Amino acid sequence: MPSAEVSLLCDYLFVGAMLFGIGLVGFIARRNMIVMFLAAELMLQGVSVSLVAWGRFHNDFGGQVLVIFIIAVAACEAAIALVLILMLFERSGKLDVAVWHALREENQPAFLDQELPEEPDREPPNDPTLPPAGVQPSISPDETEYRPHV
Repeated sequence: MPSAEVSLLCDYLFVGAMLFGIGLVGFIARRNMIVMFLAAELMLQGVSVSLVAWGRFHNDFGGQVLVIFIIAVAACEAAIALVLILMLFERSGKLDVAVWHALREENQPAFLDQELPEEPDREPPNDPTLPPAGVQPSISPDETEYRPHV
């Protein structure tokens, strides 16, 4: 096998893995539903790039056929996601995933999300302030007459 083909396959698989990884991190780390669905689409596209790369490497159209099915599923998922997002926003006014927990079955216990501890109150730093316009600031004579270095 030519090394250029293997190198090209590795490059495409790396791009596909990066897309999938970024989508996975976005899906796990965010609670906004729109961002979560976009991250899921990014994961699907990462898999699609990998499938096309394997199909090209093996001179087979199976990868491209699967990608066509993935695109069809992604379009259906986007339509359903749009309906769910609009319904949730209309009902609660928020796009946070935690709002969906109120729609659980009656025999299921409530999910308690742990709140972050509040930060202790800190005193604001003593930043220098400017005097009002036209007022001469008071400067001690020690600051004007004594110089530690020249």
